[in-house]
Amino acid sequence: MSEEKALNVGPSGIEVAYERFGDLKAPPVFLIMGGGAQMINWPEGLCAELAGRGLQVIRFDNRDTGRSSHFPDAPVPDLQAAMAGDVSSASYTLSDMAADTVGLLDVLGYGSAHIVGASLGGMIAQTIAIEHPDRVRSLTSMMSTTGESGVGQADFTKLGGLGAPPEDRQGFIDWQVRALRAVGSPGFEFDEAGVADRAGRSYDRDRDRLGMARQSVAVLASGDRTARLRSLRVPTLVIHGADDVMCDVSGGRATAAAIPGAELVIIDGMGHGLPRELWPEFASLITNLVQRGETVSLTG
Repeated sequence: MSEEKALNVGPSGIEVAYERFGDLKAPPVFLIMGGGAQMINWPEGLCAELAGRGLQVIRFDNRDTGRSSHFPDAPVPDLQAAMAGDVSSASYTLSDMAADTVGLLDVLGYGSAHIVGASLGGMIAQTIAIEHPDRVRSLTSMMSTTGESGVGQADFTKLGGLGAPPEDRQGFIDWQVRALRAVGSPGFEFDEAGVADRAGRSYDRDRDRLGMARQSVAVLASGDRTARLRSLRVPTLVIHGADDVMCDVSGGRATAAAIPGAELVIIDGMGHGLPRELWPEFASLITNLVQRGETVSLTG
């Protein structure tokens, strides 16, 4: 495993930082992380679990995160206005982020792949399946939603008092620990050391504090995917925590209900995160779906 950089990716011609785990000849599984989160938020241990089950894992930084291309010269994102319906400050949409992922498939030489997305990454993964169906062998949407305003909403009462992340490194780490504890999984141990380690590495890799806001406005500018999700014909797994306060479980239920034949797995005690105790279960569920997808791609 070593970090690499893909150049001139997708229609936007961006740079994308990525890492690979496992056998390069194994079925490729692309992991798409959530809003403002970098590829390192897919824990190495989970990537190893997947690779150990015979999969090739590719994790990468979305645009505006980590060491992939950022857009500092774009319009300043106005999140409050976007939440009120004015999305004129959007620099891009989920379609652009989906095209980035497909562009990375192109650079790495894959005609199609298994796509796994968490939170905003799940929205991107859904958009890839909708807009580039021939590139998706299977779809896994984790702790995500459809874009329909009546489902998958955050419980902001659980997030009160956090404020904006501090500018200094230790302050940022402490803030991340508090934030991820607030949205984490009450049924599982909170890995404070792991969270703090990833927060420190995230701070060192990316200090663009507007990147997450640009991504959030992109989500709001992209609208409701429900009707288009009903057109999908791809093996699909939807995983959601019953105790998710960042994206209510109704978002996962709505996603599974919209996609024909989707398997829905709701995990008690799981919040908006990837607790260590669940890594083997996540890996088994995704591997089983990949095997289904490989069978379909061979016979389709």
